[in-house]
Amino acid sequence: MAPEKQSERLERCRQAVEENPDQPTGYYNLGLAYTVSGRVKQAEEAYLKAVELDPTFIKAWVNLGGVRLLHWDFEGCLEANQAAARLDENLTEVHFNMGQAYLYLNNPQGLFDCMKKVLELDAGHAAAHYYSAVGTLALGNLGAAKRHLGRAIELGHSPTQDFIKALEKAEMKRARETPTLIEISGAKSPDENKED
Repeated sequence: MAPEKQSERLERCRQAVEENPDQPTGYYNLGLAYTVSGRVKQAEEAYLKAVELDPTFIKAWVNLGGVRLLHWDFEGCLEANQAAARLDENLTEVHFNMGQAYLYLNNPQGLFDCMKKVLELDAGHAAAHYYSAVGTLALGNLGAAKRHLGRAIELGHSPTQDFIKALEKAEMKRARETPTLIEISGAKSPDENKED
């Protein structure tokens, strides 16, 4: 049996919705087919219909948030994922998606808080460690940023060159601002008593 083509899948899902317009699963599957084909606005409409028919359909809320993120509707992404979180707060993808929205909304505290929740749920989530590094660096915590970045790299996540440059810039700034301590005690140093 040959694998189903994307156009066949879309047609099958459309037909299922036409035959059973009151079934949220049909709209969810149609949303998936639209998402895979890159039609995020149609996918959003399908997921919206799914959650309209069943407001407890968590996966539809999560995917609604995901497609909104894909077309840069960050507030809409937050709204959909917050609805999913009210239904089940232990889904890593919900908190990760919200973190991504906060990243693009330039809210480093929101980003960090979401990544912290992801890491509570999955300590080995490489991307969450990376975005924790991004958030903590933006919040001015260089040490935490370096620790999270190190863990992200250990887990296989590759940082962007822009982030590496920002980290290096923060390290240089810290070095310039940290005073050099010189010991002044009045005691003789061991070298002072040596004869030539």
